This record gives sequence, C-alpha cells and structure tokens, in this order.
Amino acid sequence: MTQVLFYLMPPVVLSAKAMTNSPVVTANTNPALYAMHLLACQLAQQAFVKQQWVYIHCQDKQQAHVIDELLWQFEPSAFVPHNLKGEGPMTGSPVEIGFDRIGANKSRQVLINLADQAPPFAVNFGHIIDFVANDDQHKAVARERYRQYRGLGVNLQTQDLATHPLN
Repeated sequence: MTQVLFYLMPPVVLSAKAMTNSPVVTANTNPALYAMHLLACQLAQQAFVKQQWVYIHCQDKQQAHVIDELLWQFEPSAFVPHNLKGEGPMTGSPVEIGFDRIGANKSRQVLINLADQAPPFAVNFGHIIDFVANDDQHKAVARERYRQYRGLGVNLQTQDLATHPLN
C-alpha cells in the first residue's frame, strides 16, 4: 500500500545569507516555500544515498527549474544526479523533476510532491513525501491534498518538524 508522509514545516528561520546566496531567490520569494523546496532537495539527496529513485513533481515549469537549480547548488560531495523530465541520459537519472500530469518516465520508489494537487499517478509510488508549508494560504492547499490522498485510499502519516526534526 502506498505510504504518504506529510512534513509539517516549522516556522521559517532562514538566514539572510542563505536567502541572498541563492540565484533562485528573488524579492518575491516566499521564505516558507523556499524552506520547503530546500527540504525537498535534501530528502531527494537522502533517497539517492539509499539508492532509491525519486520523482519530484512540481506545480509548473518555473518551479521545476527552481528545484533543478537548487540541486545544482549542493556541495560536490553531496551531488545528486538529476535531470528535468525529457532531458538527461536515456536510462534516466536517479532523480527526475517534472510537472506534467503523466509523471515519471520510468518506475521510481519515491514521489516528492510540490504541486498544489495530489497527482493522478501518485498511487504508482510506494512512498510519497508531501509538505505543509508554514503559512496560512499553503496550509489550506495542503489540507485539500490530504483529503485527495485519503480519497485514493493510501496510508497517511504526518511528522511535525518543529517537534521531530529530521536527523
């Protein structure tokens, strides 16, 4: 059965240095979403280390390019082989980033969902990671995704990162 883990994001505490050192940050960047994007990339890196293949599903092309750029910013010792869907090697990279309604080009174990909706292909994955950003607008959208997943009959869990941070 498909497992969905929602990470409840803690209050955003990003240093000015972290926000200004990233080429994907603009004056309109929402700090709560930026923190969520960083966590998604870190979780993709952890899955890669465990030799799990990951599909990061984005809301749109712009968000997919932001995630792609964030993964390129990792330290060389933590490099995550990745590509945008439709690019890269014929056999695929361990991490694929896309935004269409079709999903990954090949079978993968982990779906990291950054889109506003639960993707229609979500049940094709054994493990789904989703997020509840720490701002009111995005919490409401996450609640709707939670209901969508529940309607798919998947096993839902939450982890509050404020009280149970990642290792």
